[in-house]
Amino acid sequence: MSKHDFTTDEFYARRQRAQEAIGAAGLDWFVVFHPVSIRWLTGSDAKSYQEFQCLLISARPGPIVVLTRDGELNEFRDDALVDELHTFGGGEPEDPIEAFAVLSKAFGLHEGRIGMEVPAFYLHPHHYVRIRQLFGEGLVAELTNLILDLTLVKSTQEIQFIREAARIADLAMARFVRSLAIGRSELELAGEVYHELLTSGSGLAASPINLVSGDRSCFSHGAPTSRRLQRGDFGNIEYGATFRRYTATIGRQFCIGPPSARMVDIDNVVRQASDACLANVRSGVSALVPHEAAKRVISDAGLNHGRVHLSGYGLAPGSPPSWAEPLYLFGGSSTVLQAGMVITIEPPVFLGEERLGARLIDNVLVTTTGYELLTQFPRDLIVMESY
Repeated sequence: MSKHDFTTDEFYARRQRAQEAIGAAGLDWFVVFHPVSIRWLTGSDAKSYQEFQCLLISARPGPIVVLTRDGELNEFRDDALVDELHTFGGGEPEDPIEAFAVLSKAFGLHEGRIGMEVPAFYLHPHHYVRIRQLFGEGLVAELTNLILDLTLVKSTQEIQFIREAARIADLAMARFVRSLAIGRSELELAGEVYHELLTSGSGLAASPINLVSGDRSCFSHGAPTSRRLQRGDFGNIEYGATFRRYTATIGRQFCIGPPSARMVDIDNVVRQASDACLANVRSGVSALVPHEAAKRVISDAGLNHGRVHLSGYGLAPGSPPSWAEPLYLFGGSSTVLQAGMVITIEPPVFLGEERLGARLIDNVLVTTTGYELLTQFPRDLIVMESY
C-alpha cells in the first residue's frame, strides 16, 4: 500500500474521522503505534514497525506527524501522506524515546489529555513504561482500538483490493491441487503456492502458510515441513494472498487417496458449521450470532472439545505476524456486523487424540441482506486419486 493507492480525499476523510473519534473520547492528542493504523492514516507500508515508530494526531485540525527510524525516511517521503516527518538513529544508535520526548514537547502534548495505542507485537514493554513516565498524569487513556475500529468498514477502493486478493488466493489453491502428489514434501507444495501467489501479483502476506498432513493434520496452525505425502494422508492448507497489502485468506482440506469414514465425518461437520455460520451473517447482527450457530453444529456432533479457536474474524491489511482485525466471531464479542466489513469464516475441529483435524476457510463481505462470498474455489474435500 502507498498514498498512491487512494485519493487524497479518502485519506483526508480518514483523518477527519480519526480526529472526531479522538475528540469524542475526551482527548486532545492520540499517539498511534499500530502499523495498520499508521498505514490507514498515511499509506505507509514501511517495515519500521520492527523498531520504535509512532504517529501523533490531534483532535483539532492540524498536521499528522510521524517519528520513525532514519532508514525509513526515503520510503515515507515517497509513499506516505505525512505532514511532518521526523527520524531518529541512522548510522549510529539513538534512544528513540529521547527523540519522542523532544517531539512531543515541541507539539505541546504535555499540555493536554493524551491517549495512546498499546498494541501487541509493536510496542516494546520498556518503551511503554518510559512513555507512561514521560507523560505522567497527562496520559489518561489507552485506547488501542480507537483507530482500528474505524477501519473495519471498508471503502469501495479497499473492497476492490480485497476482491483482487481473493482472486489470487483462488489461483494459488488451484496450483496447490495440481501439485499434489505422493512423495512431494509439504515444503515443496508450499513453494508451489508461493510461486503462484507472487507471480500472480500477490505481495507477501502478514502470516506464513499453514500446511499439515498425516499425523500432523491435528495441528491447527502447523508450518510446512520436509514430511512427504503418503497414501491415506489427510491434510489442511491455509494461506493469505494480498493486493496493495489488503488480505484474503483461504483454507481447504485434502486427502491422498480415498478418505476414511472418519475423515469424511469430520470434514462434513466443519462444512456444516461453516454453512451455519454463513447463514447468520448480515448487517445489524451481533458477531456472536454466526459464532453460536457454528458452535451448535460442532457441539451437536460431539466434537466441541476439538473447537480450538474462534469461528472467524475481521481481515486487515495486516503487518507481521497477523492479518486479523479487532472483530471476532467468538464468545464475548461486542461487535455488531455492518455492511462493508470483511470477515473470515473458519469454525475448526482439531482432534489431537485422533491425529485428525479440519478447517474450511472462506472470506465474505457483509451486506445489508447477508453476505457475498469472496473466495470462489470449491469448498469440497480435495481428494487426490493415488495409484
